[in-house]
Amino acid sequence: MKKTALIAIGGNSLIRAGERGTIDEQLNNAYATAKSIAQMVSQGWELVVTHGNGPQAGAALLRSERAAAEVYTHTLDMCVATTQSEIGYILQRALEFEFRKLGLKNLIMTLPTMVRVDENDPAFLKPTKPIGPFYSKVIAEEKKAVLGWDIVEDAARGYRRVVASPEPREVLELEVIKKILELDIIVIALGGGGIPVIINPEGQIIGSEAVIDKDRSSALLATELNVDLFIISTDTDKVYLNFKKKNQSGILKATADEMQKYLDEGHFPAGSMGPKIESAIRFLRNGGKKVIITSYEYLMAALEEKAGTHIIP
Repeated sequence: MKKTALIAIGGNSLIRAGERGTIDEQLNNAYATAKSIAQMVSQGWELVVTHGNGPQAGAALLRSERAAAEVYTHTLDMCVATTQSEIGYILQRALEFEFRKLGLKNLIMTLPTMVRVDENDPAFLKPTKPIGPFYSKVIAEEKKAVLGWDIVEDAARGYRRVVASPEPREVLELEVIKKILELDIIVIALGGGGIPVIINPEGQIIGSEAVIDKDRSSALLATELNVDLFIISTDTDKVYLNFKKKNQSGILKATADEMQKYLDEGHFPAGSMGPKIESAIRFLRNGGKKVIITSYEYLMAALEEKAGTHIIP
């Protein structure tokens, strides 16, 4: 019997704290993650890989804005689309290299992926997701007036655009992903949470100026594919209660209800671990079997239940 898993790679797998995010840096970082993924494949796992794209999408928006006088600009959904291919290319190069080292013959494919969102989602009424560069107050007010952007102030660094982060409703390429997996091909999909789109009453697909949380859309895809294991790769070895406090303690194993209790108590902030825990709980309550949250360095140990946080129904 095949073992199936979806692994959602965090942004730290490509751009780490203190780095500029050059292509060389991203590629070097991708090798480390690819090494763990290759080891999983060598153990017989059939994989779907998803990933974040926050820094890359921000860079794409910045390039688009600064070159607007000379070339056509990109909307946010188009930036997500281009970074899906960019990051997929980097991950494929790293995975191909690590596969060859282990003598693996598995094929890999990057699939641009659209995710339907609801145009009436309450998130559109209150945008909260910061994207792109920081601006001065004068320029931010000009952007708001001319482009209709929602702007928030970051007291330490300036002003920044915020967009909606609606709930993912449907992965449009779901059936394509299933057919790719039937061919024993490892698929890299759903980059950056998916390209956010709205389908109008006439059936036309329209890009949306929004950002979909990568872990939430990954949980949706993991549920639809009925995978045996949902892995969330992040920048800590496990999930902690009272994180970075003197009394912090790691969680090795817990149920979905226990994690919900910790979430309700405020242990997992909305801007960091919160969406990951919510996504893990959602996957399990929709029939999922198991979730592991860990960093790529501990992935193989986590599969042996020697590391990471293991969450069960």
